[in-house]
Amino acid sequence: MIERNKYLEKLINKKENGMVKVITGIRRCGKSYMLFNIYRDYLLKNGVNEEQIICLALDDDENIRYRNPIELGSFLRSRTSDQEKQYYVFLDEIQKVVTVQNPYIEGAEDKVGFVDVVLGLMKRENVDVYITGSNSKMLSSDILTEFRGRGDEIRINPLSFSEFYAAFDGDKRDAWNEYFTYGGLPLVMKKKGHEEKAQYLKSLFDTIYLSDIMERNKIANDKNILDDILNIVSSSVGSLTNAHRIANTFKSEKQISIGASTISSYLDYFIDAFMIYEAVRFDVKGRKYIGSPMKYYFCDTGLRNARLNFRQQEENHIMENIIYNELRYRDFNVDVGVVEYCYKDENKKSKRASLEIDFVATKGSRKYYIQSALSVSDEEKRIQETRSLKNVGDSFKKIVVIKDNIIPYHDDFGILYVGIEKFLLDENSLEL
Repeated sequence: MIERNKYLEKLINKKENGMVKVITGIRRCGKSYMLFNIYRDYLLKNGVNEEQIICLALDDDENIRYRNPIELGSFLRSRTSDQEKQYYVFLDEIQKVVTVQNPYIEGAEDKVGFVDVVLGLMKRENVDVYITGSNSKMLSSDILTEFRGRGDEIRINPLSFSEFYAAFDGDKRDAWNEYFTYGGLPLVMKKKGHEEKAQYLKSLFDTIYLSDIMERNKIANDKNILDDILNIVSSSVGSLTNAHRIANTFKSEKQISIGASTISSYLDYFIDAFMIYEAVRFDVKGRKYIGSPMKYYFCDTGLRNARLNFRQQEENHIMENIIYNELRYRDFNVDVGVVEYCYKDENKKSKRASLEIDFVATKGSRKYYIQSALSVSDEEKRIQETRSLKNVGDSFKKIVVIKDNIIPYHDDFGILYVGIEKFLLDENSLEL
């Protein structure tokens, strides 16, 4: 069993809080396993009887009748009728429940769906409800609104490196190379060899991810456009871009004219499907967000690499993507930092320039400035990587994460240097 203690702790903390727990995340990241195996085992080990846990996988043909919301509601009420007992209801693939006409109101437009069933259950104080799903109807931006303020989202991501390494049969360097190449979707760990792993990752786009996006957004004939946008974003991980630049790429390289607004919408579809993340630029000294361009990162580097047939394995960009995902995994808000500074050129004329900080990570009152660098082995490279950090002008912690396996240390400016393995495996690495 792959341990996912961070998510287990979140579920435990939200247990019996009067809200419906909505488990979201990209398909195949382990949502169902988290609920039906890890969390269920926790409940059983802590005094909950099996009869108090109602698990219903709605994509199973044995449960096909419960895709009717009226049948589903009737079944769940019958199983949770004892007011002296606390029940836990797990509904997997909830989007399989269809919306039907209310049979008690003839000729009316009144409809009944799974939201009605879940909200009805929530009125029972002895019922704790958890739902997962995999397609467009389960996007958090939509589903939490439908639950009228009674939905509590728990986002599940692909495996972090620490979760991956805990289940990996090998040393840290081998684990890093594997994770760097094939990412952290749990089922990838069961595949053997490059061909099998690569085929699995590639197939997810055509058989699941793009099909879901096209179905949700009623896209009929633009699959090739979606493919091309994903490939462009994959190639530009770690680089600033925007819809206008992507539109220009289509025009110059493919002789296809497509509007920036259309591309922007398609990028939003990928974000809503949890496939990619958008990192916006933040003016550190001006304390304000800057508009386009921005950076995009994949939720899983294996998926990113598969889009490019594992041809573009730029270590610096992939490592940057992994650091971004790790900060998100640790529940930080992550932006791209911009530092404006003034200097005099060789002619003593005042000049203004912008420097970039890879990540500004914030959580509450905590803030960290983080650079990703393959190496700072020579002085010129060290100066280049730390120039932006030295010009921030505040006392929040500055960190450079490098690929080398080093003993963490601070330089004369108080900047922390830490190796990527230490950074990813030590949950306290930001506090060293």
